[in-house]
Amino acid sequence: MQWNDGKQRCSWANPNNEKYIEYHDHEWGIPVYDDHKLFEMLILEGFQAGLSWECVLNKREAFREAFDQFEVEKVREYNEEKMLELKDNPGIIRNMRKIQAAVTNAQVFCGIQEEYHSFSEYLWHWTDGKVIYEKGVASSPLSDRISKDLKKRGMKFVGTTIIYSYLQAVGVIYSHEEGCYLEHR
Repeated sequence: MQWNDGKQRCSWANPNNEKYIEYHDHEWGIPVYDDHKLFEMLILEGFQAGLSWECVLNKREAFREAFDQFEVEKVREYNEEKMLELKDNPGIIRNMRKIQAAVTNAQVFCGIQEEYHSFSEYLWHWTDGKVIYEKGVASSPLSDRISKDLKKRGMKFVGTTIIYSYLQAVGVIYSHEEGCYLEHR
């Protein structure tokens, strides 16, 4: 694939989408410890189910506006009226099951924060704070375990493939492809 700046990137990054290039180069795979960012990415990954990440990324700003900048304390309190308002928002993915899951997941997220003092502590405890380097798979025993635990706690749209993608996005798993200029960061 030919890139305008001459840098080789992962094959999934669209060279014609500046948002995607920016995401690939400056966000994907970088370890995240901030609960606000971890919540945003968890919700966006849930909305991505069955769609492309590029579709979600292109709507990210509309999602931020619609979901109160992903303030978990606000999202956890959304009522039926607010969820119907979201379902009518043409700027986001208007799937009611995913909207309801976002609210449920916010409630569970807050419960995990209370239990572990932060969602970051919960997430990173699975790897003892270490980044896992692997590529070429869509799920792993790690994503299986986290997915199972989140489902047991009541979260929705957190299957092992979604969780694996989430772990890659927030840098728990580092997966830049062979030949990508970020492969050995």
